[in-house]
Amino acid sequence: MKRIVVGIAITCSLTACAISQQQEVQMGQEYAQQINAQLPIVQDPEINRYINVLGDSIARLTARRDLDWQFFIVDSKEVNAFAVPGGFVYVNRGLIERADQMDELAGVLGHEIGHVVRRHTVKQMEKAQGANIGVTLACVLTGVCNNQAAGAAINVLGGAVFARFSRQDEAEADQEGFKNTVRAGISPVGMVTMFRKLLEERKSHPGAVESMFLTHPLEEDRIQAVQAQINQLPPATLASLGADTRNFHSFKARILSLPPSPPPRQVQ
Repeated sequence: MKRIVVGIAITCSLTACAISQQQEVQMGQEYAQQINAQLPIVQDPEINRYINVLGDSIARLTARRDLDWQFFIVDSKEVNAFAVPGGFVYVNRGLIERADQMDELAGVLGHEIGHVVRRHTVKQMEKAQGANIGVTLACVLTGVCNNQAAGAAINVLGGAVFARFSRQDEAEADQEGFKNTVRAGISPVGMVTMFRKLLEERKSHPGAVESMFLTHPLEEDRIQAVQAQINQLPPATLASLGADTRNFHSFKARILSLPPSPPPRQVQ
């Protein structure tokens, strides 16, 4: 086991502390287990089936279709969504309740999928941890560390997951979301309408969307960039893309019928 630890650390030092896809998936699985244990995840089978079918319809068309993509709904009234390396995507109930049609939810999923495809969180980990990433990887992947070190290792990943993305990261995730929702036959217009809703809500009820804006900076120029891409689509192509379905409204009605969300909790 000690050889494995040393091997990981050496590989890291020789590759400028790069994290491989296998390591990314293993770390993501570890952290997703912690999230699922600490946050109130919706357990309704029909609700979970819908979110996974919709999410997978987009994710399977990306450059990282080989990942075992999994989609979860956090039973929280806060407006937020986030993704964990390795293909684990989380959307808060509060955000879903603000979606009026399918393409708006698909736009959110496409954006979060885009962060995983472009490995934004992994890159933040590499940058933040620097030379110590070898120790972090060894700890998370092999379990050869004490409780304090294990907690520190997971905290590195957690800090990266909930760190503020750069404007470039957000633009890249938007590009991926646009491209892959269109490939899935879904209208990208929902990205724009959802973005505008969130901006308007920030003006009228800033506290309701604070969590999302802390990690996902959103300004008018992002909306304009997506709209510019939409404007380049041939009218016939745009008209052929799906914007709404009965299944979405059945899904949302089931979401709305759930008991009130529990008080907010933070992942430790």
